[in-house]
Amino acid sequence: MLKLWLRRAHLFLTLISGLFLLILSLSGSFLIYAKDIQHFIQPEKWLVSAQGQVLDHGQLINHVEQQTQQKIVRYMPEEDTSLAWQFSLANKRYVNVDPYTGNIIHNYEYYKTLYGFTLGLHRWLLYENSEGKKILRNWVSTCALLLIINVLVGFYIWVKPKNRIKRLAIKPKAKIRVLLYQLHTVLGVYFFIPLLLIAFTGMTFNWKGPTQSVVEFVTFNKVESRPKDPKINRGNNVTPQLSLAIANGLNAFTDAQLYRVYMPKTDQDPLRLRVKNPGEVMAYSWVSVNPYTAEVISTYDASKANFSTQVWNFKYKFHTGSFAGPVVQFLWLLIVLSLSFFVISGFYFWFKRHKWI
Repeated sequence: MLKLWLRRAHLFLTLISGLFLLILSLSGSFLIYAKDIQHFIQPEKWLVSAQGQVLDHGQLINHVEQQTQQKIVRYMPEEDTSLAWQFSLANKRYVNVDPYTGNIIHNYEYYKTLYGFTLGLHRWLLYENSEGKKILRNWVSTCALLLIINVLVGFYIWVKPKNRIKRLAIKPKAKIRVLLYQLHTVLGVYFFIPLLLIAFTGMTFNWKGPTQSVVEFVTFNKVESRPKDPKINRGNNVTPQLSLAIANGLNAFTDAQLYRVYMPKTDQDPLRLRVKNPGEVMAYSWVSVNPYTAEVISTYDASKANFSTQVWNFKYKFHTGSFAGPVVQFLWLLIVLSLSFFVISGFYFWFKRHKWI
């Protein structure tokens, strides 16, 4: 009786969330290589030719603001010398800049690019209400939660009866319905843990509080919060010393890799550098600098954070499969695409059972 109820629950969860999980699966798998595809089909907008040394940060900032007549909100330097640097502007547009010349090679809206469109589809199904709120973000997270429940139910259905190992066999010559069922079962067991964690890490970007509590419960410690940026005293200084400020900020840590630069929003806000220290999987260390005096006023070294914080900070890299090279990325592609197979085969079993096809 319990087995029958679980099978019905397994199918029911697929029916109510399957279409959206299919969208998440296809968009998520595409996102793994979306930037590479974008660079390949539009190289003139995203790629540059290395011409010696990149311009000084202060020069680049001045070049971009003069060409756009807009203040810069933040920008992302690239370690890859063939990539343009991306600048976010106050008017919510983006520009790609050749860091060797300071010339703008592409002016665009982020979510109208190939990568941005797919990212918006993946995170909030591209829908915004009249107030600009992405209200379907919660439904996407709900679907991820339903996936977690469904994966657990499916795993229990497999593990409960006897001869579970024998039922991990695939017979290529079996009838299509039997073959699909065998593939559904075997792939579900093999991809059980990765799918569970990929779904959970996807939820962390929207439901931060609850998912952070889960991480803290599992790791027996609190996730550290980054200290708030101190306010600065501009004094009599009029002109920011951006080049020196950024240089001093980078010298605050040995061998730190610059990831993003956040410009001050007000005269009391510091210039902030997000950097990656040795020992970090992703850049979560920060340096705050007074842009007028070029004095470093605070630092946060995420590489020295506790284990719970390290696990929490690993969520993005794990979700995207970008933590261990191209082999793992390709494996993530297969795992994420397998979700589409589970949804489609689940619908197939349901239709067959009701003799609709």
